[in-house]
Order: sequence, then structure tokens, then C-alpha cells
Amino acid sequence: MNHLNPNVPLPPFNSGGSSPFDEIMLLDHKGEECWSARDLQLLCGYSKWQEFEKVIDKAKLAISGSGLDPLDHFTGARKVITGGRWGRQEVNDFRLTRFAAYQTALAGDGSKPEVAAAKTYFAVKTREAELAVPAVPNSPEGHLALARSYLAAAEELAATKKELAVAAPKAGKWDRFCNSDGLIDMGTAAHALADLTGGLGRTKFMEMLRRDDIRFLQRQNQRLPYQEHESAGRALVKFVEAPNGQWVDQTFFTPRGLDWLVDRLGGNYLPLPAA
Repeated sequence: MNHLNPNVPLPPFNSGGSSPFDEIMLLDHKGEECWSARDLQLLCGYSKWQEFEKVIDKAKLAISGSGLDPLDHFTGARKVITGGRWGRQEVNDFRLTRFAAYQTALAGDGSKPEVAAAKTYFAVKTREAELAVPAVPNSPEGHLALARSYLAAAEELAATKKELAVAAPKAGKWDRFCNSDGLIDMGTAAHALADLTGGLGRTKFMEMLRRDDIRFLQRQNQRLPYQEHESAGRALVKFVEAPNGQWVDQTFFTPRGLDWLVDRLGGNYLPLPAA
């Protein structure tokens, strides 16, 4: 188990706190960078640790699926936080290597701008570390290896920019229907499109979304969108807390998704005012 020393100075490549992810970075006893999962949770926009633990579990599975041992990248730890009966309490935590932090960002909720920022940060830092290894620059093989590294970095950042475009706050005709995450639930979407759909209620509206010419929701699970819509940034499935206290998955439209649906149903359309 790594024993961390947060008082060790940050490594030379840190930009003096220009990024909040730099500011929360720690060093282990070998001087290697790592991050507290509790600190990363807040910067990724998760208010509840239980939700972020699910993201960590997904990241562990991804690492395990690549043939690596998650225990080499997620180290159990404890952290003292403000709160509790005595004003301070000790809670479970993890120490994440850079690779683990990157995988955690990749497993996060892509609709959160904070998660998109984390993906960008760790993609850049990972590529910087890879490029720091000399590639025999004076040989054709070295030039080729370096060019491939730069190409991979460019492709990675281009993909992240696309995710940022989807996750960024939307300014437009659907703003007043969006929740704090910039998403629209089914009931609100039904209301927003009531004039176009003939005033369908939430249930009938969701039935319409399962039509073969729309194929937005799956018949076997009315909450889950067909993968093509989620991949295209038209929908997002999130875990939300139900009135009974249980956590369930729920499908939300993105503003892009409502634009797509309006186009499928009849073209130009201005939504009704919010209730």
C-alpha cells in the first residue's frame, strides 16, 4: 500500500496551480503523482460519494478488462473531512494513479462539463508523460514514433472537444426546460412539445418514442434509449434518486436530442413556454 505525503512539493511539470487538478495532486513515497478520489469527486461535479463510487467501480472494471490489476492503481485510504457529529470525521477514500484518475474521468457522466474537463486534463498529462520518453529523434524510426504520438494526442483531444460540445451549457430555445445538468426529463419534454404532438401526456409521449420510425426508447425498458441516440449526444441515462429513496436509471433528452425529435416529427418548431 502506498503511504502518501501531501507535504512533498509538487513535481516540476506542475503549472503552479493553473489547473485545479494540479492543485489537488499529491505525491506518494516514491515521488509519483496521485490523486485523492474524494478530492477528484468534487472536481468532477459529483455531490454524493455514493454516486462517485459507482464511477470508480466502472473504472476498475475497465482497468481489469485491459489485463491490469486495479489494485496497482486504486489504493485504499482514509481521509478526514469536515462534517459529522464532532465537526470532523474520517471516511473511506482511494489514492489514484494518473492512469486510474484518467480511467475514472472516462467512466464519469459525460454530460457534466466538469467530467469533460477532467478527461481533457488527464489526456494531456498522460500524453505529456509518454512524450517525455526520448524517441531517438535523429533516426527515421524516432521521427515516426514521435509523429504517431503527436497524432494520437491530437485525435484524443479532438474527441474530447466533441464531448465538451455536447456537455457544455446550451444557450437556446430549450434552456428554460433544462435542469441544472442541462438535460430534459420525459415529462418536461412532453410538455415542451405538446403543441407539436397534440398534447400527449408523459406515458403516451414515451410510447411515441418507441415507434419504429423514431426508435428513441427500447421496448423492453422504456427508460433506456437506443445506443445510437446516446452515442450521438441526443440522450443520457443517469441514476437518480426516486421518492422511495432507491436509485433508478432514468433517460433524459439533451437539447440536441429535442432538436432531432422536432426535425423527425415535423421540422421547424418553437416550444411552448415552460409551465
